[in-house]
Amino acid sequence: MKENIMGVDVTTLNEQQLMSRIEDDIKRFQKVRIVAINPEKIMMAEQDLNLRHLLNESTYQIPDGIGVSIASKLSGGIVKGRVTGIGMMGNLLALANKNEWKIFMYGAKPEIVNQAARNIQKKYPKLIISGTLDGYINDTQQIMKTINEVQPHILFVALGSPKQELFIKNNMEQLHVNVFQGVGGSFDVFSGHVKRAPELFLKTGTEWLYRLIKQPSRIKRQWALPLFLAKVVTSRRRTRKQHS
Repeated sequence: MKENIMGVDVTTLNEQQLMSRIEDDIKRFQKVRIVAINPEKIMMAEQDLNLRHLLNESTYQIPDGIGVSIASKLSGGIVKGRVTGIGMMGNLLALANKNEWKIFMYGAKPEIVNQAARNIQKKYPKLIISGTLDGYINDTQQIMKTINEVQPHILFVALGSPKQELFIKNNMEQLHVNVFQGVGGSFDVFSGHVKRAPELFLKTGTEWLYRLIKQPSRIKRQWALPLFLAKVVTSRRRTRKQHS
């Protein structure tokens, strides 16, 4: 069910299979954590063993980023396309809306998380937003107490990576939550503060290019993609030589 790309696990489930599995997890009161895997994280995990363990210990590692799908194809793998982090959040919101489940949102600036919550409630009127906390609240005991008082089915954490993944790992056993997802800057998008790329970029997997056009300062981060693919190709050739 998972494929290993340069030491990091990635789920081979497609989006529909993944959502069906997560819905079953919630109904069976299982605890699961979802992490988005992109080339930048894989490159960082190659150098940082602790980060690699943090990613691989998650329940579902979703292929967020066209580079992960390309790397799978280059290696003869079977990763079924992209499942972006914000796309997964949208899918979980739709799932919560269908089942009238509770969600909790933690992270980002106060005005961002609150506006995102208002917009989400309008779009998904049947789900229950059981609470929000901004990312400037650092008292872990207060955060856990607030979340546990309402016992949400799904917790979205927007603290940036790997801070959000560390928060989830360190506290999930004490939190009365079923599904944990680190969502990075997704609250900014749901609040309307940041716009997603046009549909053409989303469909072709070139959202990274749109972001680069809008924010040229991201060029250093985007260099991770060609470097990552070059490493995948080199590793593939080395493996072929060893088996020839």
